[in-house]
Amino acid sequence: MQQKPLAFRMRPRTIEEIVGQEHLVGDGKIIARMVKAKQLTSMILYGPPGIGKTSIASAIAGSTKYAFRTLNAVTNNKKDMEIVAAEAKMSGKVILLLDEVHRLDKAKQDFLLPYLENGMIVLIGATTSNPYHAINPAIRSRCQIFELKPLAPNEVKQALLRALKDEERGYGKEKVDISEEALLHFAQGSNGDVRSSLNALELAILSTDKNEDGVIPIDVETAEECLQKKSLVADKDGDGHYDVLSAFQKSIRGSDVDAALHYLGRLIEAGDLPSISRRLIVIAYEDIGLANPQAGARTLAAIETAERIGFPEARIPLANAVIELCLSPKSNSAVLAIQAALDDIQKGIVGEVPDHLKDAHYKGAKELGRGIGYLYPHDFENGWVPQQYLPNKLKNKKYYQPKKTGKFEQALATVYEKLTRSKK
Repeated sequence: MQQKPLAFRMRPRTIEEIVGQEHLVGDGKIIARMVKAKQLTSMILYGPPGIGKTSIASAIAGSTKYAFRTLNAVTNNKKDMEIVAAEAKMSGKVILLLDEVHRLDKAKQDFLLPYLENGMIVLIGATTSNPYHAINPAIRSRCQIFELKPLAPNEVKQALLRALKDEERGYGKEKVDISEEALLHFAQGSNGDVRSSLNALELAILSTDKNEDGVIPIDVETAEECLQKKSLVADKDGDGHYDVLSAFQKSIRGSDVDAALHYLGRLIEAGDLPSISRRLIVIAYEDIGLANPQAGARTLAAIETAERIGFPEARIPLANAVIELCLSPKSNSAVLAIQAALDDIQKGIVGEVPDHLKDAHYKGAKELGRGIGYLYPHDFENGWVPQQYLPNKLKNKKYYQPKKTGKFEQALATVYEKLTRSKK
């Protein structure tokens, strides 16, 4: 029979064997306390792939000695859940790891809910999606929600060394001579995915010939070949995607060119040109705005060029746009102005349109007083005349508050202040 992958074999059997996630399983932390007290409640574990969701579930089962079953919300049907429920009735309690719990349909959910309520099934839902966005409230309200963090390189290294020393489940019986550089590459190159690093280590061991002394030598070149480049998170519904986009915009807003280029690089590696394009246009008008109004047009030109030439060359106009946006003066005065106006409207602070501004292009409008007294600006010097435009209720309101962070908006501010004084 074919041997199961190393990552599967090295899955922790107890809470104490879990690598990382100290904020949940460390001494005195919430999951460790639940296991120690044997007071388990259903929970949802979410975070990137390969960082220990299944490991924690199996370790909880191993630490409590309850029956442990694994199902997938997509591939397993209601019949499979009925089998787990029947086992729970016989044994009193079953821990059910339900992978992709965010994909649970209504029929399966309705079946599970009574068993979650009476505690016969302890659900451990695993998902890479933010449960507050992706999981049905009926399930979510019955579960504790715990976020798992990607493992640090030293934690991945700890898991690798354990696998190399374990004679029962790992390669402790083999003579493996792994260089420190190779070990570091496995630990760092997986971006916190311990499953990926363990399986890459196993591939290196199995695909490398022993030398005349019966030793399996693994150098950094072998490690690079066996640890395939981990794909950056490009799931458009996943947390990682939005986290990178958020960091991208905040880096540009904060004028940090190097950070912005880093996050741009991650989005480029994910091949996500539509998200890059949309976010850059938003940034040009939301964060740079009137401080450098030409940045919007140049950003759009860069995006159109990128879309026309495609990757890899598209990275060049995109980098140009990002650098300009980073180093441009910043102003969100237009965003604040329109939001202030909307806030009043949404609160019902509107007032009636002044009669002299109302439509007068119909028969009988004059009899109603519509348009009477309107002053046509083009009839006056410089195309402007003092006149009330806001409703009476808002006639002294000022929504636009200029930010003098760029020459263009400084000029706008001068005009705005002059006109505002003239209205009084």
